[in-house]
Amino acid sequence: MPRLSLTLRLTLLFGGLFAAVLLGLGIYISATVERHFEEGDLVELHGKLELARSVLAQVGEEADFANVAQQLDSALVGHHSLSIAVLRDEGRGEILFASSGADFPAQAARIDPGADAAVYPPARTWEQGGHIYRGVVASARTGIAGAPAARVVVSMDIEHHRSFMRDFERSLWFAVALAIVATGLLGAVAARGGLAPLRKMAEVARGVSAQRLAARIDTRRLPVELEALAGELNAMMARLEEGFRRLSEFSSDIAHELRTPVSNLMTQTEVALGRARNADEYREILLSNLEEYERLARMIADMLFLAQADNGLLPRPAETLSLAGEAGALAEFYEALVEEKGLRLAVAGDACVQGDRLMLRRAVSNLLSNALRHSASGGVVRIAIDTAGGEARLAVSNPGEAIPPEHLARIFDRFHRVDPARTRQGDGAGLGLAITRSIVEAHGGRVGVESAGGLTTFTLYLPLASADARFAAAGARGAEPPSPAAGQTSATV
Repeated sequence: MPRLSLTLRLTLLFGGLFAAVLLGLGIYISATVERHFEEGDLVELHGKLELARSVLAQVGEEADFANVAQQLDSALVGHHSLSIAVLRDEGRGEILFASSGADFPAQAARIDPGADAAVYPPARTWEQGGHIYRGVVASARTGIAGAPAARVVVSMDIEHHRSFMRDFERSLWFAVALAIVATGLLGAVAARGGLAPLRKMAEVARGVSAQRLAARIDTRRLPVELEALAGELNAMMARLEEGFRRLSEFSSDIAHELRTPVSNLMTQTEVALGRARNADEYREILLSNLEEYERLARMIADMLFLAQADNGLLPRPAETLSLAGEAGALAEFYEALVEEKGLRLAVAGDACVQGDRLMLRRAVSNLLSNALRHSASGGVVRIAIDTAGGEARLAVSNPGEAIPPEHLARIFDRFHRVDPARTRQGDGAGLGLAITRSIVEAHGGRVGVESAGGLTTFTLYLPLASADARFAAAGARGAEPPSPAAGQTSATV
């Protein structure tokens, strides 16, 4: 079955409904006009019947019937379509009077008029000699004592009504057909005009490409029904633009990050091949190359980790963990670095979450290593753990130069650096914070950052472990179950 356009569907639907309405209206008008003629004819027939009954009531003896013909003929002057017949109602059907030229059908004479001469009979219709008649048959009493009632037949030739109705119906149905056609055409124009906003939206969507992602649908003049749809499409295109921009930047950053170690390896190799060297020199060159290989391997591993996070392939949370315990373990790990930089590291509070221990420790480690790297000597790096609103919060704060506000929104993006020229001299590739966000989001949490007044704080928000999970974990360790309340533990390195 061929697919119909929306314009054609609306046109057919509108035209079909309008045609049904017009056909119904035409039938109603035709029936009303026909009923009007019937009622008018019946009034006239009953009037002549009343006249005939009045004339017959004045007949006192048989000889008076001679005057009946004259009176009834006089009453029918000017009514060419009317005919009256008076018959004896004794089963013989003897005609006492009949209008000149009257042609009553045999069935009209056989109609039982009923015994009550005061009743007005209903109209009947019959065809005789190619003409349509409408008439009434009724009883009429004479003034002759003991004489049976006569039968009066009053008929009217309604051929002129029929002719009028045929012309009227022909004109009516022609007008209806013309109206249906006109309505169909106007409906098509209206449907096409009504769907113009959809064509405009399609035109905008058609113009979207990799080089033109900023196109948006103007919702100011759209119908209310399409405003929400256009808004969602605009939001989708905005997300695509943002995603495409990030993907382009990511590709550019990857190329840039890979180019540096590869270039170093090529340069060192070319220098090594420039002349013959002893074994120690070759060993030194290979060790230098090994550092570049390790840097490449870490970068590739981080990118693979982020790719798994994007596709939901990271391990599902499984363990009930004490954040204070994980933070304490990391404090011990970084103890040497803390002392080397002349810093202090303080851990306070506790909360239980469910997750993968190694992944969560890696997320906190990324924040802690950044904090130690950017803290001024003599400062205190703090890890504060508490709970609020059903979430566990782990905040890593360090004193130091504040992050400019324009970088805060993108600080967790891949390869984003606040100071690229300086940071690329170190070991980081700008993926640590992106990995932290991916790990936290994989655990159903979120990340945040604040930096002002010489203090920078990165915060992880994670769902609290359930009470059953805390008791189960405490039972496994043979210890009291930890409470989600903050401030229960503290340690300083």
